[in-house]
Amino acid sequence: MIKKLTPVLIVDAIEPVLPLWESIGFQRTAEVPHGERLGFVILQSGSAEVMYQTFDSVRADEPKSLEGPRAIGASSVFVEVDKLDAMKVPPGTDIIVERRKTFYGSTEMIVRDAAGNVVVLAEMEK
Repeated sequence: MIKKLTPVLIVDAIEPVLPLWESIGFQRTAEVPHGERLGFVILQSGSAEVMYQTFDSVRADEPKSLEGPRAIGASSVFVEVDKLDAMKVPPGTDIIVERRKTFYGSTEMIVRDAAGNVVVLAEMEK
């Protein structure tokens, strides 16, 4: 049985992605330095969690995880929120879609974090 699922997004640098997550209510619960910068971070809001790790940190820890037929690239994370209107993204955030209604019953804002990952903020209809 699966107990938990947490995305780990691999990026060039962690510091640029932190303002987005912190502005929507996530807090750093663990940080691991790698040289002069962060190499790994856990961000949490309630039971929701996302992790970021730098390519350099992954290479130092387990470089085989970066090997394969396809390059590791940008990912997408779907985040269900209580109130979409309460989500305040920091200035300068790349807003892909300001607001949309979906066929599956959500109202969404779609943004891109500073590393190029897509973050969908979704309020589900009740």
